[in-house]
Amino acid sequence: MHDARQPMTADPSPTADLAPIASGGQATAPGQSKGSGVGLLAVFGSTFFQLCGIFMLSPLLLLMLKGAQVSTTVAGLFAATTWLGVFIITPFASQLTRRIGRRQAMWLASTAPLLSAIGFMATDVLWLWFALELMAGVAGGLRWVLAEAFIAEFAPPEQIGRTIGSYATMVGLTFVVGPALLAWVGIGSAHAMWVIIVMLGVGLAWTALIPRLPPDHDSHSASVGPQGLWQAVLAHPVIMLAGFLGGFYELGLASILPLYGLALGLGASAATLLVSVSGAGGTLMALPSGMLADRFASPERGRRSMMAVFAGLILLSTLTSPWVAQAPSLIWPVVAIWGAAGGALYTLAMIDIGAREKGITLVNSTAVLVLTYTLGGLVASAASGALIESSPTLGFPLLLTALALAGCVALVRHSKRF
Repeated sequence: MHDARQPMTADPSPTADLAPIASGGQATAPGQSKGSGVGLLAVFGSTFFQLCGIFMLSPLLLLMLKGAQVSTTVAGLFAATTWLGVFIITPFASQLTRRIGRRQAMWLASTAPLLSAIGFMATDVLWLWFALELMAGVAGGLRWVLAEAFIAEFAPPEQIGRTIGSYATMVGLTFVVGPALLAWVGIGSAHAMWVIIVMLGVGLAWTALIPRLPPDHDSHSASVGPQGLWQAVLAHPVIMLAGFLGGFYELGLASILPLYGLALGLGASAATLLVSVSGAGGTLMALPSGMLADRFASPERGRRSMMAVFAGLILLSTLTSPWVAQAPSLIWPVVAIWGAAGGALYTLAMIDIGAREKGITLVNSTAVLVLTYTLGGLVASAASGALIESSPTLGFPLLLTALALAGCVALVRHSKRF
């Protein structure tokens, strides 16, 4: 999964557009934040410890369910409950934020997973576990939106790409650190759950360091809830398309790559490693793509051009599918490109939104990006599984190529407007 920002001085009027400057950065508009190092450190620290705890907790719970002789179907539904929570809260993230404040909402999102972990220790009643997992999923969705919005607002305007790229890289590392820490502690260890609770508690403590925030300049004018999300889609549909493509090729395909590898004739271990290759591609590309996005004389035009290039890379990689079926070893670089380009598209969309929006409008746009990214992942998982089973060498590659072609055409046409 891949994962917010804030001005440090009040601005009663909407933030002015940032003028491009030849040095490759962005000029600071009157009243706009120059960034907050303390705010960035707080969000980075909070997210790192919380996600490490969550990525320890998730596999541990599934293994505990299997150890209790729960069916694989029920265990799968339990895992899907997390995503249900994300979908429940995301459309209403801006509404909740405006009502209680962004800082308080972040505290809420950081406290709920800790309470869920304590609840998992206190009971073994299955339906309560589902309720606790749903609560953790709702909190995770809220944190995802708020953290990315905080990062964008706390980032120095001239280094927003570098900052968001660094954040995306850090989030990617937690996917590795969390499970590795669980393996080190021991899945059967009585201390595993206590380590998870400590990690989540440390993350909550970091959240308390987030600076106090001034009132949002658009707190009374911006729409919230589903209406606010729809306005964000209409304002920048192509950016949301980039988020969907990122979710499809990074998040969604990663979930079914083992099946694709087996269909190509790879062994079980090699097919599983495809997921790691895709994840590594997305993690390693986030920071370079963000740093490059900062260096254009016209940052907005540069970001749109980079999106078109990464969509083109995905298209070119999907066109190699006929050769991949004949030479399965080619799947390794192809999968790396899917992960890298998909992750870069999401990172660039985050940067674009963060450089343009502030306040409640920023929360709305971030929520839409999270939804489109997640939707892309779900579409990829649902559609690809059936095609891999029925037509791994024709139907599945055609789906990948058709979507990549449509996305590439849309992003190239959009980039030419700047």
